[in-house]
Formats: sequence, structure tokens, C-alpha cells
Amino acid sequence: MTRYAGRRAVVVGGPPAVDLAIAKRLVEGGARVVFAAPAGERARLRAELGSTAEVVVPGGLDASLGPGAEPTVDLLFAGTAPTARPLLRRLRAGGAVVLTAGPSGTELRALAADPGARGIRVNAVVPGCIAASGGAPVPLPPLGRLGAAEEVARAALFLATDATFTTGARLPVDGGRSAAPPPD
Repeated sequence: MTRYAGRRAVVVGGPPAVDLAIAKRLVEGGARVVFAAPAGERARLRAELGSTAEVVVPGGLDASLGPGAEPTVDLLFAGTAPTARPLLRRLRAGGAVVLTAGPSGTELRALAADPGARGIRVNAVVPGCIAASGGAPVPLPPLGRLGAAEEVARAALFLATDATFTTGARLPVDGGRSAAPPPD
């Protein structure tokens, strides 16, 4: 599959399982991926993601993106607005940012207003009720099951690549929990 061929993506600072699921889908789709991970995880992640992904420590992003501040990135998946903000200068015109750690509306609107002149879209997925290994039990959302990191990744990729006239949007990926009425 070559859905993302010719695109360069950076994945940094989000929930680890979600970041990995996003990176895997990008690699499967033909993108070149720069994935930021803790030093102790780099070898395992390199083996898991393959040769089209470069796994770096978060502080090594600038070095792997090339010298200077030339735009070299098409898609940025960042956990939070503060993580994304310094990388905005590296995004090509028409690129996309997807925040993956559920930012506040104010934080998202502020970031979305910044890069608009270059046609960069900024959106967010807001994960909730996502299964995690060793996680504490949580009440099930209206859909009756916990979600998977892969489901959050699909929503993030939709915002990054298919939602071409959408910016400043927060997409809950929580099995309907945010839409459910509060308990009596």
C-alpha cells in the first residue's frame, strides 16, 4: 500500500501505544517516518518499524530533520501543543498537525491560528477509554467495550490526510463517553 508514499512524518510525545500505531500505519503506507522514543526503546522500535522509520531520542529530532529550519515535514503527530510548536517551522506549506494527547480547546485554537498563512491544518484526537496493558479498570463507554490504540491512530490519520478542509477540530475517540449524559 502506498497511501502515504512521498510524505515525511514526525511522531513525537503522544501516548506511546498511539504513537506506535500511527507510525506503523504510516510506514505500511509508504511514508518516511521520524519517530521519537526513549533511548532504551530505540532498538526494539527500529526492529518493529523497519528501515523506512528513523527512531531518535526526542532531543535528536532537529538533527534528523536536516540542517537549518527548512520545511521538510508533511505530517506532524505530537502529543501536545508545546511539543508541536517548535516543530511548526519544519512543516511544509499545506502540511498537517494532529495533537494526540487531548489538548484543551484553548490550546488547540491557539496552535491552529498560528500556521494558517501557510495552509497548515491543526487538529486533535482526544482518546478516552482506550485499553492499556496493566491499566486500571475503567467503566465501559456507551459502545460497550474499550477502544484500541489502532482506532485512535486511524482517527489521527484521517485528520492528517483526509480532512483537508478541517482545522481546529477536536475528535473524541472514546466510544461515546464524551457524548453520554452524566450518570444520575
